[in-house]
Amino acid sequence: MDIANIIRQLAISALPILIAITFHEVSHGFVANRLGDPTAKRMGRLTLNPIAHIDMVGTIIMPVMLLFFTNGQFIFGYAKPVPINPANFRDPKKHMAISAAAGPITNIGLAIISALLIKIMIPVIMFLLPGSIANTIVEPLSLMLIKSIQWNVLLAVFNLIPVPPLDGGRVLIGFLPYRQAAAYSRIEPYGMIIVIILIMTGIARMFIYPLMMLLYSLITLLL
Repeated sequence: MDIANIIRQLAISALPILIAITFHEVSHGFVANRLGDPTAKRMGRLTLNPIAHIDMVGTIIMPVMLLFFTNGQFIFGYAKPVPINPANFRDPKKHMAISAAAGPITNIGLAIISALLIKIMIPVIMFLLPGSIANTIVEPLSLMLIKSIQWNVLLAVFNLIPVPPLDGGRVLIGFLPYRQAAAYSRIEPYGMIIVIILIMTGIARMFIYPLMMLLYSLITLLL
């Protein structure tokens, strides 16, 4: 086990992951609040303070364990879901789908911003600062921005798996006719079990990998 590599991966991945999951959850609550559901706002979840969104298992224990067990090759985590009460929406089915879509859209936006920062900010730093100081700043910053692109794309695509309670499942329910939507929503209590099975059998990769490569390729065109 390469401890030095693990520590390095943790150092460059921790902040991008925290930012990705924090903005993801806040965007759900922000859009829900705009559509008439103040639940997240009342519970203090419309904040960019990551402490409010940290889940002990999903944000700390799981990523650290994956980091060690995969020798820094794979890290994944999640935050506490932002509470949303569809009963407060004027159109619960439609507005729940819009609120759900806000998370992945925000992550794609963060990935694009990270690419633009690499394209614009890094050359400016290199131009303005002396070589040794610029290199000290640019190398870790570039690695963190690259990780930000990777993690935001992964988080967006993973959440687009069309199985509730993932965002993709909630969006799909919003598009289905009421009878089919009601029937499909009944699988939500078993949704995470289904997702785990899809991942373990490799079926999820058939959805995740092509979409990740497509998004990543489009975003890196900005570089």
